[in-house]
Amino acid sequence: MSESFRGREQTDESLRAERGKTDRELGKRREVVDDSADAVVQRAREAADEVLQSARDTADDKGHEPRTAQVVEERALADDALQSERASADESIRKEREERRRALANLLRLERDETDQHLLTERGTSDEALNTRDIFLAMVSHDLRTLLGGIAMNAEMLAREAGPGDANPVVLPRAATIQRLTARMNRLIGDLVDVASIEAGKLQVTAIEGDLRALVHESVEIFQAPADARGIRLEEIGGPPLLARFDHDRSLQVVANLIGNAIKFSPREACISVRAEGVNGEMRVTVSDTGPGIPAENLEAIFGRFWQVGRRDRRGLGLGLYISRCIVEAQGGRIWAENGPGPGSTFIFTVPAP
Repeated sequence: MSESFRGREQTDESLRAERGKTDRELGKRREVVDDSADAVVQRAREAADEVLQSARDTADDKGHEPRTAQVVEERALADDALQSERASADESIRKEREERRRALANLLRLERDETDQHLLTERGTSDEALNTRDIFLAMVSHDLRTLLGGIAMNAEMLAREAGPGDANPVVLPRAATIQRLTARMNRLIGDLVDVASIEAGKLQVTAIEGDLRALVHESVEIFQAPADARGIRLEEIGGPPLLARFDHDRSLQVVANLIGNAIKFSPREACISVRAEGVNGEMRVTVSDTGPGIPAENLEAIFGRFWQVGRRDRRGLGLGLYISRCIVEAQGGRIWAENGPGPGSTFIFTVPAP
């Protein structure tokens, strides 16, 4: 399910909840008004009945003769006429209230239909804009990657041609810097393309049975040199093959992101350990470091889109963990971060058992 589709479902659910709340509030207010009006009418009728009864009692006291059958009959007829009149009035009030309720319901329905139509129109416009953006992004990313590949290839050729004995000692470092920057730009482009795929619901994930510990070993080998260069100890906690169901390339992307972040934010002489294990029927990959750790209030926020350590942090777009979460969830797993009792933090994600 795409991120935009989930967002629309949440919007629709919130709209339904707000409309339900509005209907309940209107119903309560209508009941209060009706009850208040009924109470006023009832008090008026009780007062009128008291006046009528008092008048009759006074007439009876003035008469020296007992009430005749004719008087009793006339009063009964008057009471019946009064009750009939009141019933007719009650029916008129009931019909008037029903009429008001229907009119209000029609007004609400018309207003909500108009709102829904505007919402559909806006979503259609948004879908068209997103589709245009996706096409544009695919074209631009392809062209940019082609250009970056050419830059990286020329930098590598420059380094080879310069050789270790070149008279200009800055050529090799500059060539290495160009290669490093092009690799970083390529990763950023890949992140943007992945986010576009996630939002469009087109993230390709194909889970098959494989060895999770072999995946960890491959990831550690990739980052061993960068870790050594920064004076960080990167270790793999191995073991026998651990079978699970996962997409190899996408899961490698997740592990690489977790290890890369651990290296990026850990000081020299820190230790990063990576392991794959089965815990309570779950197949887990754990990346632990002895770096500065993560504030407790950010342990969930770090998986949000465009989240960064600070406003001045320019070491990425804040998409890596967001993409990792989407990949893991697409495989039927979950991902989270923890702070241990000691220094550093631990990232854990799961994949289904075979």
